[in-house]
Amino acid sequence: MIIENSPSSSNKKLLGFDVKTLTANRRAINVLKGILAVLPITFALPVDALQVKVTPTNPKLGDTLSVEIHLDNRENGTNPTVASGKNTYPAFEIAPNQYRAFVPTTPLEKAGTRTLRVAGDAQVQNLAVNVVNRKFPIQRITLPPGKAGLDATEYELKRVAAFKALQTPQKYWNGVFLKPNAGRMSTNYGVRRYYNGIFAKDYYHRGVDYAGGAGSPVIAPAAGRVALVGKVSQGFRVHGNVVGIDHGQGVTSIFMHLSRINVKEGDFVKAGQLIGAVGSTGAATGPHLHWGLYVNGQSVDPTPWRTKVVN
Repeated sequence: MIIENSPSSSNKKLLGFDVKTLTANRRAINVLKGILAVLPITFALPVDALQVKVTPTNPKLGDTLSVEIHLDNRENGTNPTVASGKNTYPAFEIAPNQYRAFVPTTPLEKAGTRTLRVAGDAQVQNLAVNVVNRKFPIQRITLPPGKAGLDATEYELKRVAAFKALQTPQKYWNGVFLKPNAGRMSTNYGVRRYYNGIFAKDYYHRGVDYAGGAGSPVIAPAAGRVALVGKVSQGFRVHGNVVGIDHGQGVTSIFMHLSRINVKEGDFVKAGQLIGAVGSTGAATGPHLHWGLYVNGQSVDPTPWRTKVVN
């Protein structure tokens, strides 16, 4: 008697499948298992959820780095941040799902590659940005008797430091910054100085000077809120009569040595509005306007802000 090991055709029909069908089904199940194993990983990885753009493309010392960030989603309602070295800078919303942080560079820093750490959407990107070296001229200043070695008062220093540290979320400026005085530029940004023959260590000219005539008008280069008004009579011995404008989002302007002040703290000024007049109050050798532009507390070169729109 011979016993068949393979099922008969009738048995195949009773079982409801044949060998070929079973093999095909097993293959389909294996493929489905593979798909299911991959799907959770695919869903967990957002595609291009954090997009970053840094301008200018070839920055040099004194430039402001603008870091634009696009997020698909914002976790826990928090804005992204940008870190450089030991400093972390806030990013402010400039459009739906778009944010921007400013990273200042100064003449006292070393040129070369620096890493920007951008965090947002539960992701982190490390970007290498090369900051090119820049030569700054050296100037020799002789202060007249009574102004040589003039020290700022504690009150003056505290008020100015608090002003420069402002990081108001609102953005007030729009378009390029205007020239605040009609005079020629007499001293560029970043100049290193000797004062009465002594080199000022760790000093650089934190702004630009305009050789406007005494009493000539000083205007706001961009819209903002007047957040600082200081006078010699209040103890502003170095800055002289001074006005500070908060342009928002960590950007501030300070105007020194004024002979007259036409605004008060809390005023909102438009670009081109009169805020004061050129003078020689404080530590000044003669009538001129000093305009300092600060980004997140650091003095940056105002010139690029006057030639290019920074949104």
